[in-house]
Amino acid sequence: MARLAGGVVLVTAHDPEEGPRGEDVGMTATAFVSVSLDPPLVLLSVRTGSRMEELLERQPLWAASLLTDAQRQVAGRFAMKGRLSDRLLFRELPHGRGEYTDAPLVDDALAQIECRTEQRVAAGDHTLLVARVLRVALPVVEGRPLLYFQSRYRSLG
Repeated sequence: MARLAGGVVLVTAHDPEEGPRGEDVGMTATAFVSVSLDPPLVLLSVRTGSRMEELLERQPLWAASLLTDAQRQVAGRFAMKGRLSDRLLFRELPHGRGEYTDAPLVDDALAQIECRTEQRVAAGDHTLLVARVLRVALPVVEGRPLLYFQSRYRSLG
């Protein structure tokens, strides 16, 4: 599967139960695809037992920011095991908040998509989330999509 190129997204959610003001959680994903146009549905694959999977089990609202090739460092930082705390990573990341999800949305991403999980499917060591698209924003940005191919981040062209 390393020979199948995939787009790179930063998946985010806000955990209102964590601390007095809640906490933001993020993860880099390459298994994010469109499933249906009517109704608008997407599919996300998350590792079962991960912090994000546990949060999305009780919090159905989340977001995905489609990253540009200039945001390679963002993808790498949110993908690292044993990384800095999410709180520190978000403090350093230019972002706004989702209107429907309150999840962080990366500034200058190719697209910002807010979602609500409608179905969960166990699939081996991952959980598949089928989610309804609640809102899409298409910021006016220059740039190409960030891709993941043969275990490395890549650019088109």
